[in-house]
Amino acid sequence: MRDAPPARAVLLDVDGVLLDSAASHRRVWDTWAIRKGLDPEAVWPLTFGRRPEDTVRAAAPALDAADERRALDALLATEGDAVPPVPGAGGLLAALEAARVPWALVTSGGRAAVPARFVAAGLPLPLVRVHGEDVVRGKPAPDCYALAAARLGVPPDACVAVEDAPAGAEAARAAGCHVIGLTTAYGAEALPAAHTHAASHTEVRAALSALGVLPGPGLNPAKGPASMTG
Repeated sequence: MRDAPPARAVLLDVDGVLLDSAASHRRVWDTWAIRKGLDPEAVWPLTFGRRPEDTVRAAAPALDAADERRALDALLATEGDAVPPVPGAGGLLAALEAARVPWALVTSGGRAAVPARFVAAGLPLPLVRVHGEDVVRGKPAPDCYALAAARLGVPPDACVAVEDAPAGAEAARAAGCHVIGLTTAYGAEALPAAHTHAASHTEVRAALSALGVLPGPGLNPAKGPASMTG
């Protein structure tokens, strides 16, 4: 097997990686589930990393996914844009900008909510953003990551993806990216598609340094430096 090319770009999930939107999304999904006579505790795990319409199909196949997506978008709009950034997210993006590393957002979230929430959180927006509406198949299919890499003009196997959900990590790996699993929502054992794991954005930056994407000393060897192969 040939060696992968050096890492040249970073592809970032949004919810749970850059925006701490769990509380807001939980309120939306709990409200929707109760209105539909569903168990919120059963619905919530189906939402992680997936487009709303895909969650609807999994939770309530008899419902019209497109209609329910519109209802969910309306509920999300009532939450407003004040969603805090994940600790360290601003520093990570600043480091990418300072090093002139191409980066993009790859999210199952919609175009309507993400830009305003980034502005409210004080985070920069990249030129390349792939949303759930941009692909036929959502995560865990690789389409969104393949599209983001194509829009950046970088091969997927020269991209590093940062994901916190199993569906997203599977999507990025299937596209050919090197995957850093951020273990703030799930433990490492729940993210087997990730090549390496990080417990915080400090560790994400160290992993990117070890891959040569960012300047710096990289991961402590005791934690196992990341590799673009495998």
